[in-house]
Amino acid sequence: MTREILLFIGGVGVLYFGAEWLVRGSSRLAHSLGVSPIVVGLTVVSMGTSAPELVISVVASLSGNPDLAVGNVMGSNLANVGLVLAISAILQPLHVSTRVVTREVPVMIVITVLLLPLIWDLHLGRFEGFLLLLMLASYLAYVLRTAKEDPEDLGEYQVPAEDADNPSSRTIGRDVLFVLLGVAGLVLGAFAIRRSAVELAQAMGVSELIIGVTLVSIGTSLPELATCVVAAFRKEADIAVGNILGSNVFNIAGVLGVTSLVAPLEISPDALRFMYPAVVFITVLMVPIVRMRLVIRRREGFVLLGAYIALGTWILI
Repeated sequence: MTREILLFIGGVGVLYFGAEWLVRGSSRLAHSLGVSPIVVGLTVVSMGTSAPELVISVVASLSGNPDLAVGNVMGSNLANVGLVLAISAILQPLHVSTRVVTREVPVMIVITVLLLPLIWDLHLGRFEGFLLLLMLASYLAYVLRTAKEDPEDLGEYQVPAEDADNPSSRTIGRDVLFVLLGVAGLVLGAFAIRRSAVELAQAMGVSELIIGVTLVSIGTSLPELATCVVAAFRKEADIAVGNILGSNVFNIAGVLGVTSLVAPLEISPDALRFMYPAVVFITVLMVPIVRMRLVIRRREGFVLLGAYIALGTWILI
């Protein structure tokens, strides 16, 4: 028990520093490349924070634990919106760009809905995995193309004060190093926390599917939570929101795509009957939330958190 507690505490510390480095490096990288922070959040940050989901799902699939892999992805997407985004908004209201409302949220909904015909037969094979990765490639191409078309999305992004005082120190290489260090910290921290939680759950005799949709998914969503909270307090709302939207897309198209290519997945009927509808519901709930004055306030944060608790209770019962 003592070892698990120490592992958890150490994981939280590593997670915090990883988030700090990732947000700092990403915001500087956005300026260095001349793109909007929302673009960096949708791509670099989201893929970095989704690394734990990818590794855990692939390992679970190869180990013959498809329920853990699928539950991890479904639970992570549920937690990203209903827990991570909610807590971030409650701590610090998030102002979102019009691009999020008109483009990114609808794209996230479309990709989530398109997953249904692929898992309808309760099997996700290599062909379906290829289609999911094709979706991901199309999504990334779309984000990068629209970023070039809309340079005004940079908005009022300000150069960090320390870089303004010493512009010669702001190099892409240094920014990338911060991002890589941040991703490494997030992955290590998430794994430490997840391992301690799963060992305790297994000792209690909890099923793999439940572990996947609760402890593992929340554990692998901790990078998103740490990154979003740090980004919110650093006034980098676009990175915070972009991280959530991009992570949800990457979890479905990237994590499930790669995992099913490595080892085809058998989908539990419970995942299709309960978890997937819950993910669709909370994803669609993003539409009225972000349309309210282009800001996700504390009130909307509590609505998302309430929806997460209600949906989680429905799944578990």
